[in-house]
Formats: sequence, C-alpha cells, structure tokens
Amino acid sequence: MNAILIIAHAPLANALRQCALHVFPDCGPAVAAIDVQPNLSPEETLGAARIAMEQLSRGPQVGGVLVLTDIFGATPSNVAQKLVDGLKSRLITGVNLPMLLRSVSYRNEPLDALVSRAVVGGTQGVMQVAITAPQNQPRRSNDKDHHDHQQ
Repeated sequence: MNAILIIAHAPLANALRQCALHVFPDCGPAVAAIDVQPNLSPEETLGAARIAMEQLSRGPQVGGVLVLTDIFGATPSNVAQKLVDGLKSRLITGVNLPMLLRSVSYRNEPLDALVSRAVVGGTQGVMQVAITAPQNQPRRSNDKDHHDHQQ
C-alpha cells in the first residue's frame, strides 16, 4: 500500500487531509500533510517534510509515497522535488480534492498506476457545469424535435 504526503501553502494541506478523512476515516495513518508557513524558510519546511516522509515510509507494508503539492515552482513544489527519488516516491503538482480522493481510493495499486489515477482524477474533477438544468434551457429555434426528455 502507498502513502500520500500533501505539501501545500497553509492551510490547504491540512484542509485537504481533513476532507480525505471525512470521506475515508481509516486513511489517517497513510495520509500526512505539511502546511508551508510564510514565515518559515524552505530549509525548515524541507526538514519537516523529510520527517513526515520518513514516518510514512516506515509504515507497515508501505510500497511508496505519492507526494502532492499545490503549485509547480512554488516553495511546496520545490521542497517536494528534493524529497522524491522517482523510485519509491513520485511527485504531482496541482493537487485538488478529486485528485486526493482518487489517490486515497487507489493507494493499494502500484505507485506508477496510482500516479496515473491521481492525474486523471484531478483533471476529470475540473469541469464547467451548466447554470440551469437541461430541461430548463431554452429550445433552439432549429430544433425539430419537440419532445422534452430528461437527461
């Protein structure tokens, strides 16, 4: 089973972890969060992240660690890049709740498969939603079918 480490600008990392615990109450030991504080140096954040990574890696039957960060090029991502080795840990930036929930759901899969599922979950979770229900939308003038069907 893989563990998940979220490194993001405060308070996002812990907020995402709390959301994951809300949906998957048993995931606590497998999901850790580091909130990057504006008053801490990157080196201090890296130290805290190394401790979290070590603790996650020590867990029973941990296959690898998926590290999720919020913005590529920002401090959380830069810290995470110093942690991951590409073998037993991977890094994805642009974390969102759908990505995290997908990652928690499939954390028992091999690390490479987990990375793919996380990215797909994150991208599929972003969509534009119509502001009115389909049955309430105006009919197009060239629409020959005058039957109303629910979607």
